[in-house]
Amino acid sequence: MATEDPVVIDDRLLIEELLVGLPEGGAHLMLNTTTYWYYRACRAAVVGAGGQLSGPFQELAGAEQERAILSLLALRDDIGLPDPRTTVPAMVDVAHRHPRLNLLNLEAVAVARLLSGTVWLSEQASEGILPPVLQAEGIAWRTITIG
Repeated sequence: MATEDPVVIDDRLLIEELLVGLPEGGAHLMLNTTTYWYYRACRAAVVGAGGQLSGPFQELAGAEQERAILSLLALRDDIGLPDPRTTVPAMVDVAHRHPRLNLLNLEAVAVARLLSGTVWLSEQASEGILPPVLQAEGIAWRTITIG
């Protein structure tokens, strides 16, 4: 039986996967995201503001935009969303070592640790505070370039 490699994707990559599919991937990957990244993606789709997250939705025609938003609000079953019952205690553990991390980054590190997964970050996210923390925690990560 083939095993699936767990991957944690950020909000921008989640939107890309749901709208057009990620440029990398395959059947051997088990995609996951965090509650915070999922919330940010949904908020951008529904509320919008013309930012980097909502931009892809605003480029779609009316009916296509509505279908895309609905697909995001009903997250596909093949994209994991770890349970807060296990994530929150792991976040507290990470916070002991990295007390200045915000909730978004604490959750990303905790989920990656719980899943023993690789974190895929969009180019913008790969330039932030998260990569050095992932390295310090021994968590693999990589930058994924999207259109």
